[in-house]
Amino acid sequence: MEVVAARPSPEFKQSFLAMLDDFDLNDPENAAFYAPAREDLERYVRSLLDEEAGLNLKENYVPCSHRWLLSPAREVVGVARIRHRIDTPFLTENGGHIGYDVAPSSRRKGYGHLALATALQEARRLGLARVLLYAAEENLASRAVIERGGGILERVAFSDFWQEQLCKYWVSVPAEA
Repeated sequence: MEVVAARPSPEFKQSFLAMLDDFDLNDPENAAFYAPAREDLERYVRSLLDEEAGLNLKENYVPCSHRWLLSPAREVVGVARIRHRIDTPFLTENGGHIGYDVAPSSRRKGYGHLALATALQEARRLGLARVLLYAAEENLASRAVIERGGGILERVAFSDFWQEQLCKYWVSVPAEA
């Protein structure tokens, strides 16, 4: 499957908004994270690129690279995020280095594995030797992606923030192949 990871760009506006429609209909809890894109996609993209450069960061935010996963048809099917560092209490206990989302209609097609691989490539570029990931204990699909990607479970503990059990994984960043 030929999937491309692209930096956020207004070029993909219609496709990104279609992905957001998919989230709104089928996974509204995660849709809220992307809602600002509906109001002004160009401003939203600019904020993501600023975040990657460490500019105009909100309080307790760290630099973070966002990559949009494009299907062979050049449709946005998911998003991968890699935080350049995790030196805040929230990130060390609830967020980790890497986050990813796959559009509900694109799940169970291997895009989660590609999202993690994309984030690990970016981690390597940033010079990170290992990264922290969290997944809800009940999110078996995400846990399988992390474990297949080399994740080693450190512990399962209740998150006051998320109000659920979280699995804490460490993944060694592979050397350039």
